[in-house]
Amino acid sequence: MVLLGDIVKALGGSLQGSPQTSIQNLAPLETAGPSDLSFLSHPKYQTHLTKSHAACVVVTAQFQELALTRGACIVTEDPYLYFARLTQFWKKQTTPAVEARIHPSAVVDPEADIADTAIIGPLCVVERGAKVGAHTQLKSRVTVGEACEIGQRCIVHSGVVIGADGFGFAMYQGEWEKIEQLGAVKIGNDVEIGANTCIDRGALEDTVIEDGVKLDNLIQIGHNVHIGKHTAMAGCVGVAGSARIGAHCTVGGGAIVLGHLTLADGVHVSAATVVTRSITQPGHYTGLFPIDDNATWEKNAASLKQLHKLRDRIKLLETQYLQPHFQENKS
Repeated sequence: MVLLGDIVKALGGSLQGSPQTSIQNLAPLETAGPSDLSFLSHPKYQTHLTKSHAACVVVTAQFQELALTRGACIVTEDPYLYFARLTQFWKKQTTPAVEARIHPSAVVDPEADIADTAIIGPLCVVERGAKVGAHTQLKSRVTVGEACEIGQRCIVHSGVVIGADGFGFAMYQGEWEKIEQLGAVKIGNDVEIGANTCIDRGALEDTVIEDGVKLDNLIQIGHNVHIGKHTAMAGCVGVAGSARIGAHCTVGGGAIVLGHLTLADGVHVSAATVVTRSITQPGHYTGLFPIDDNATWEKNAASLKQLHKLRDRIKLLETQYLQPHFQENKS
């Protein structure tokens, strides 16, 4: 239980209602009950506002009067941002303190450098020379490989592997010869890495994840990739080796970035897109083949395979007919 007055004291905003109102839970508008706190993030959901039973709703000044017709409200410029910070505040108020800084089942090499305020969860492995920064938390079963570094205030979710060998092999007489991966992984501050994501160590230089990057679950980051500050990637993204992705980019779920490509700052890639060339200008980029019934899809796919022949025929027609016609008009 948290009082509305304590919430506003900690997070700001203008409370329209009693500061002594107690809040039991945070909930969506549609399902919130009389002891819950909710928020209105977009005008298109305002119909839910008037019907909501929430004890209090976080709104902009635009919806203050409408919110007051049904109960208390907190007025702020950005309700979604306010709610994000509220979830952080709520977790600190309602989550029991962790008793052990390093769980007894974790395996931490004596030569690893673990900050005094870092938390190492059950069954984690931190190898020789690895570094985990202040206030960083490794959830269960995280592996941090040899000489890899994680900055401050990071959250690494269950099953993450940082510093596995990159996928490097040389072909010799029909067999693969392993290329030892001699680099490491360097992760900045305030990074969050989702469950079962893998970040490979570099071959010679390090794989780098800069400050504020957010990675979802089941992402593969290849060796020597460099990801700029505050870039976010959704689940099942794959980034191949030596790709360089700028700052403040977003990559939608299931998208692929091929190796050795560069994405400029501020590039936004749609879900399921395959990035096959470098992108030098900020903007939103999409490369999808629309879903259809299978028979129609096969016909369209067959047509696509003929595009190069159609292009050659058009060029021939232009040479035979359009250019002579152009010369006649010019003369």
